[in-house]
Amino acid sequence: MAPNSERSGSAVGSSGEDGLPVLPITWRPSRTRAIVFAVAVLMAASMSLVAALLPSDGGAPWPLADRIAFGAIGFAGAAVLCILARPKVIADRSGVTIVNMLRTHRLEWPQIVRVNLRPGDPWVLLDLDSGDTLAAMGIQPSNGPGAARQAVADLRSLVELYSYTGRGD
Repeated sequence: MAPNSERSGSAVGSSGEDGLPVLPITWRPSRTRAIVFAVAVLMAASMSLVAALLPSDGGAPWPLADRIAFGAIGFAGAAVLCILARPKVIADRSGVTIVNMLRTHRLEWPQIVRVNLRPGDPWVLLDLDSGDTLAAMGIQPSNGPGAARQAVADLRSLVELYSYTGRGD
């Protein structure tokens, strides 16, 4: 895998000579993203089709503004759904960027105390040195438990290396 490659959440991926993942690396929930994008396209298309098929004349006509608004609702719903496909976790030599649905967090390696993915958790939880817990929604068991376990193992090994040895140099 090339140094600037992107790995989806479902890939087991390659390791460097030392067994660590090649940085930078990106984890994304690829199955979730595929489903969300498919539903968003279906929603926008079906609402647009219904808006086009609403009667514009006859006994109960729909005004043009109402038909346009009806179609726009489909696109607005699709845009909201696309927010669900946004999560990812990007690890590089200086730290981790956590992109969740609405917020992005940048963490330095020493800020991460523990990487947790317990049975039944919907995504990885990071225990921080401040005592807070941060959801890392980019690593999810929805891609299969093996891929999630590998991603967690990779992230844990990176946290261990970069948190305790400075910058891993």
